[in-house]
Amino acid sequence: MGKKIFVSYKYLDAQVQDLDIHEDVDYGWTKIKTKVTTTARHYVDELEGLLEEEDHIYKGEDDGEDMSTLADSTIASKLGDKIFDSSVTIVLVSKGMKNAYNIEKDQWIPWEISYSLKEQTREGGRSKTNAVLAVVLPDQLGNYDYFIVDNTCSKCNCRTLKTNFLFQILRDNMFNINKPVFTDCTNHVDNQPYKGESSFIHSVKWLDFANDPGKYIDLALDIRAKLDEYNITKTVK
Repeated sequence: MGKKIFVSYKYLDAQVQDLDIHEDVDYGWTKIKTKVTTTARHYVDELEGLLEEEDHIYKGEDDGEDMSTLADSTIASKLGDKIFDSSVTIVLVSKGMKNAYNIEKDQWIPWEISYSLKEQTREGGRSKTNAVLAVVLPDQLGNYDYFIVDNTCSKCNCRTLKTNFLFQILRDNMFNINKPVFTDCTNHVDNQPYKGESSFIHSVKWLDFANDPGKYIDLALDIRAKLDEYNITKTVK
């Protein structure tokens, strides 16, 4: 059965791989097809098509509104209404998703994650914590290693997630399993790699997700089914 999926992303982030998109520009006397700069928003268009193929219902959001003048109650109302009846939140991780000049509380993505993780009460009932999946977009060079580095160990082929650049609420919900299990790889002396699904928010490359979106949505839902095994952070700091 299809799921209602909320998507959180940085609308104008252009630090993503070019999708070679052309749009008609109206000059009054004629329309000329012009190449446009690819942003995270264009990946949302691609994502919407993938979700429709899987019979999922896309619930979009953009970040065009300035949050700095909004009261917490206004933010709660806006996001609560949009996220309440969704069961999965996809966060598009992109290289420029975070505005370094604004505090995190003045940016939409942390709040969208927060309200996805909270149980909410509305007239229609009470929602559950959403499953949350981080889909990582390729940068301008088509690389993912600004966040995901595969095969960092020649022996166990583990991967490394560079979580430092993420929003705090994303970082807090990765590697947050209550009873972690580690590998016994002898190449690692101090920091043994985790085994299994150690993060409530699983991370996947865009290319892998696009090849099999159902697989990764189901994985996120399976992790949510084990919610009590994770130490979940639901508030924006």
